[in-house]
Amino acid sequence: MHRSTLALLFLCVLCPQTAWAQFENVQPDEAKSATVLGTSKTTKYQVGVKIAAVGGPCGGLTATIPVPADWPEQSVRLADEQVSPEIGNVGYRLVEGTVKEMMITVPRINPGQTAVAVITVEVERRSAAPPQDTSGLTIPKRLPLAMRRYLGSSPYIESRHGEIRRQANEIIEDIDSDWDKVEAIYDWVRENITFTSMKPTNAVTALRDKKGDFEDVTGVFIALCRAADIPARTVWIPSSSYAEFYLEDAEGEGHWYPCRVAGDRAFGEMPDHPIILQKGDNFRVPGRKDPVRFVNEKLSGKAIRGGGKPKVEFVREVLGG
Repeated sequence: MHRSTLALLFLCVLCPQTAWAQFENVQPDEAKSATVLGTSKTTKYQVGVKIAAVGGPCGGLTATIPVPADWPEQSVRLADEQVSPEIGNVGYRLVEGTVKEMMITVPRINPGQTAVAVITVEVERRSAAPPQDTSGLTIPKRLPLAMRRYLGSSPYIESRHGEIRRQANEIIEDIDSDWDKVEAIYDWVRENITFTSMKPTNAVTALRDKKGDFEDVTGVFIALCRAADIPARTVWIPSSSYAEFYLEDAEGEGHWYPCRVAGDRAFGEMPDHPIILQKGDNFRVPGRKDPVRFVNEKLSGKAIRGGGKPKVEFVREVLGG
């Protein structure tokens, strides 16, 4: 995975008064989708943090939490913002250029006070139909450096493991069309890896056990694609995930195509309207030693002598619909 300073874009933390404008400006730079966009659905999503001081004052706190961002098939608009006086600053940044994070600083909270920074966004999500002609779609022979992360191993997605590589080669041998190769991998996973409710493991274990959670089933598909030199990544949605794979058209332009591996069949399309929370599965997050598959929320800070402990509640809620 590319580790240069360009892979991690930091954006300055601004005052709450300017957070509205910054929210709209901080968006991933993503190539347009080649799928045909269809019906749209708008859903409200609330995200943020509430921090109370317990047993004494707290201070010097920083909270980060991922928020939905714009994608070719998704538009996000800031509809409301609640910022209490205890909040110092609110801002946004991109992690690895794709995950949008809300950043909140809290200088001090006294006992009995609660610092609140919660936003409500309106997410318009479009469905996507599969391409009508797949004959000209091919596996890219050269990828930009930033795209190569989608060919390597990720946390719990061991695309370079011998068992993964052998299985991928077995599935796609004697298949000429690159689109058909991806679909063969997709069908093999759905036919051989049982989707069940369980604690997530990893792609190799799911391959061996022939079962896994939605993260594992999606991860097996992604690992097999990458082992076959097909870029692929995870798309995280509330309480689930699906996958995207990347092919080039006849003009050499690359496009991402969605597929739902666990659940109802949807290959090269997404008939539903789930909110996209994140795209990707290998992130270097500031302040964390190891790469992570999903960017979670985090609260950090220094203890105050004689002070209390912060009681934190992270807000992540789909509002109706």
